[in-house]
Amino acid sequence: MDRYAFLALDLGAESGRAVVGFVSDQELRLKELHRFSNIGLSLPSGLHWDVLGLFQECCKSVTLAADECRGSGVPLVSLGVNTWGVDYGLIGKGGELLGLPYCYRDSRTAPAFEKALKIVSRKDLYDATGIQFMPINTLFQLVAHQEADPELLGRAEHVLFMPDLIHYFFTGEAMVESTIASTSQMIDARTGAWSYSMISELGLPTSMLGKIVPPGTTVGTVRPDLASELGVDSNLKVITPGAHDTAAAVAAIPADPKTDWCFLSSGTWSLLGAELSSPCLSEAAYAVPFTNEGGAFGTYRFLKNISGLWLVQECRRQLALSGTNLDYQELSTLAKGAGPFKTLIDTEHSPFASPGNMVDKIRDYARKTCQPVPADPGELIRCCLESLALTYRVVLEKLENVLARRFNVVHIVGGGSRNDLLNQMTADSLQREVLAGPVEATATGNVLLQAYGAGVVKDQIDVRRRSASMITPRRFMPRDPQPWDQAYDRYCELLVG
Repeated sequence: MDRYAFLALDLGAESGRAVVGFVSDQELRLKELHRFSNIGLSLPSGLHWDVLGLFQECCKSVTLAADECRGSGVPLVSLGVNTWGVDYGLIGKGGELLGLPYCYRDSRTAPAFEKALKIVSRKDLYDATGIQFMPINTLFQLVAHQEADPELLGRAEHVLFMPDLIHYFFTGEAMVESTIASTSQMIDARTGAWSYSMISELGLPTSMLGKIVPPGTTVGTVRPDLASELGVDSNLKVITPGAHDTAAAVAAIPADPKTDWCFLSSGTWSLLGAELSSPCLSEAAYAVPFTNEGGAFGTYRFLKNISGLWLVQECRRQLALSGTNLDYQELSTLAKGAGPFKTLIDTEHSPFASPGNMVDKIRDYARKTCQPVPADPGELIRCCLESLALTYRVVLEKLENVLARRFNVVHIVGGGSRNDLLNQMTADSLQREVLAGPVEATATGNVLLQAYGAGVVKDQIDVRRRSASMITPRRFMPRDPQPWDQAYDRYCELLVG
C-alpha cells in the first residue's frame, strides 16, 4: 500500500501549528508536530505580524516533519501553508520584504475605508467583488498604505497574502492563491481575476498584482540552500492548499451530499454560510451583505463574518493580566454553571473588534443597555457564548431568506467545535441539528488539497470521503426552543436599539 506524507502549516491569528498528514487509499492520519504562538507586534508604525518569526517556526516544522517521515519510512511529498485572510506583505524588485506586514486590527484602516467609499460606491464595489464591507479588507489596507507611503507601494513588485508570502520565502516563487485572494475585495467575483479597473480607480498600482492560481497548484520546490539547511530533499515541493483557512476547512467538511447543510467555521472568527457553485450577487445578498469567497474545486463560500471566539480570547487575556489565569476548558465550565440569559451583547458592536480591555468593554455595554453587569468570569463567558449563538440565528435566518433554502444540518468545524457548551447553545438557538468536527478541519483540508495537487487524491468527492473516514462528528440536537425564542426577541431589540 503506497503511503505519502504532506505537511500542513496552519497559521492562525493567535497561534500556528504544524501537522503532518499520512495519506493512502485506506488511511488518513494526522499528527501534530509543533505548535507556536502568533502575537501581533505593537511598533511605532502600528500593529504588525512577526512574519519572519513565523517563517522561522515553519522552517523548524519542516525539519521535524522530515525526521518524522524518515522514521516512519514515508516520503514527505510537499508542504503547504494556510492562514487567516486579508493581510499581506510587499516584495520589492530585488526580492526583499518591504517592511513587516500590518495586522488587520491596526487602526489605520477605518479612515481609508471611508475615503475609498467616497470614490467607489458600495453598490459598485459589491457588484464587482461580491465581498462584504469590512475596513480590514486588503483593498482598504492598501488604500491606507498608499496614503501613508505611496513611494513604498510604488516600489512593490509583488503583493502577496500571508500564505503566499511564506510560500515565497520557501521557494522564491511569487504566486497568489485564489481562495486567499478572494478575501481581499480586489477580485472579480464572476471571473476570479483581479478587478483592475476598480483597483485603478482607487489610485492603487496594479503592476504588483501577480498570477492567481487554484488550490493544488505546485508553487515550486524548497530553495536548495534552505533544503540543505533544513535537512530535507531538494525536490520537496510546495503545493498551495486552500490557502485561506476557511477554504481548507470547508473543503474537508464530511457532509452527506443528500442533506441540505450549511457550515459554521468556529475560531477567532466565526464564518457562517453555504457552499455554492456560483456567486450570489443579488440585491438581497448586497443588503445584508453576504460575501462570496472562493472555495476549492471552483466553489464559492457564501458567508458572513462574525466576531467569533475572539470575544472569549480577549476576555481570557484581560482576566489573566489581572491575575485570574484560566484555560478555555475552565472558562467553559464556569460559564455552564452561570445563570442563563442574564446579559446579552451585540457581538458586532464596533469597540469589541479592537484588542484590549474586553472585560471592561462588555461591562460598559451592559451598563449602557441597562442589563446586569457580568460579575465574574463565568457570567462574562456565558454572556459571550449565548450572544454568539443568537448572532448565528440572525445570520442563518438571513442566509435562508437570501437563498430561499432551509438548511437542516449545521456543520461546525475548526477549533471552536471543541466547545460543547457553545455547540449545544447553537443547536438550541438555531433549532437545527449540529454536527461538530473535525476540529482539525483546516489541517485536514490543507493535507488533502496538497494530496490532490500531487495526484494522490482524485477530486472533491474523494476529499470529503477521506475526511469522513477519519472522524465521526459529534451530534447536538435542539432542545426546548422557548427560552431561546425569548432571548432572541431581547437580542433583536438590542440590535435595533
